[in-house]
Amino acid sequence: MKERLIRIGTRDSELALWQANTVKEQLEALGNQAVLVPVKSEGDLVLDKPLYELGVTGIFTKTLDVAMLNGEIDIAVHSLKDVPTKLPEGIVQAAVLERGNFYDILAYKGNQEFLAQQEAIIATGSLRRKAQWLNRYPTHTVVGLRGNVNNRHEKLKQSNWNGAIFAAAGLERIGIEPENTIGLTWMLPAPAQGAIMIAAMENDEFVRAACEELNHRPTEICTNLERGFLRILEGGCSAPIGALAFIKEEEITLKGVVLSADGSKKLSIEKTTLIGKHQGLAQSCADALLDRGAKRLMNEVEVFEQRATVYSTRKLTRDQRQLLDKRMKVDSDDFVKIYPNRIPAASLKNEIRNVIITSKNAVEALSASVDTANLKFKNIYCVGRRTKKLIEARIGKVTYVAKNAQALAAHMVEYMDGLEVTYFCSSMRLDDLPNVLAKNSIVVNEVIAYETKLSPVKAPDGVKRVLFFSPSTITSFLLENSADKKAAYCIGETTAKEARKHFETVHVAKMPTVESVIELVNKKS
Repeated sequence: MKERLIRIGTRDSELALWQANTVKEQLEALGNQAVLVPVKSEGDLVLDKPLYELGVTGIFTKTLDVAMLNGEIDIAVHSLKDVPTKLPEGIVQAAVLERGNFYDILAYKGNQEFLAQQEAIIATGSLRRKAQWLNRYPTHTVVGLRGNVNNRHEKLKQSNWNGAIFAAAGLERIGIEPENTIGLTWMLPAPAQGAIMIAAMENDEFVRAACEELNHRPTEICTNLERGFLRILEGGCSAPIGALAFIKEEEITLKGVVLSADGSKKLSIEKTTLIGKHQGLAQSCADALLDRGAKRLMNEVEVFEQRATVYSTRKLTRDQRQLLDKRMKVDSDDFVKIYPNRIPAASLKNEIRNVIITSKNAVEALSASVDTANLKFKNIYCVGRRTKKLIEARIGKVTYVAKNAQALAAHMVEYMDGLEVTYFCSSMRLDDLPNVLAKNSIVVNEVIAYETKLSPVKAPDGVKRVLFFSPSTITSFLLENSADKKAAYCIGETTAKEARKHFETVHVAKMPTVESVIELVNKKS
């Protein structure tokens, strides 16, 4: 047993600890003594932004580099794909372990039908994965996803997403086996994905010699080419660049790809040469892409990240996002989540003389509970032409449609047949409509057709314009964000009334549609 104890620095996530323990076991098998020293990185602590918005290369390695330079640890164990292509002065790559699975995989819920559909939601915190996915599925929506592997997998299970993208090696190493997965062999991985790297101090000959025995030469050759390709293109570890080198018999092949941030533009390259003559392969592939405009795509990414953000409190489809002025960066999240309630069929079997439906969510809840073709609603009163269209497609003819709740209340007080109405409503709503009816001696029987729950999200820095689609989206937004120096763009007057309590600048769309709100943003910008 060698006398010196080798202190192994590692992040404290389950995956990082698995990798560090693997290094520890291999060092101990060679007669060394080793101990783990877990350290939290900034990348583990800041989880509310995509990696490409943190503005730091080496976000997962910086803390361990400092600990090693300060003499607190002897080696650091990293996923090599997280390591900047230029190491801090005094620190060197001491070894690369034999590579694991280098592909990305899609973990998905339900079946694979969404792959052929225009609308789907895929989660990833990687700009590279996002760009490649949108290049292949341009109408899909890609949302941010951060956290360690376990947390990301749990978020997928609890979300309304169709799927989320993971590094296959990460899932395999900690034994997570999603029920449904697809290997994304068409998606080029991050340079050095699947490889574990050991960093050490350049002047520590004992540690470097111990680590050298763990080095896997074929993996070192391939990952050096991939990282060289990345370095020449001057892309940080979060840039939309993919690279993969592999050895077959006496030849080595390097594939590379550079994309625009939105995936609409793509440049790819593939070259093969003999092992031993491969030293210039990364330069050759990178130069070929630079000659074809790769630098311009990289510059577009920088501009994309710097633009003022329009933030929507309802998830926008790709078509809706494309309606916005191209100078704007667009982010969106669902700040309100809807959960339909089961409405007892027995309560709906008899004729109901007057019914109020003010949203499409109520129609969906009714559709989920009973066969709507058998509903016996004599008079249906609703808000919004899109709601009217859905009601008449699924339930029956609408007696009267109003632009907003106040207008509907005024009409019903004047013209409604009878003095009793059934209101299929949300668990969270304004009381104006039932209050006005009650004050005019109309009995309102409320049926909670669906639950509305707030789902606040921290908005990115730089947001100046916020799109709101109901008073509850405003309430949810303000739980995590301030109204200071932001303009509110509202879908209707009811929402605007609430917005004026908090925002100095409030704009109201001409029509109660998402597209009309977007048109308003373009006009006022």
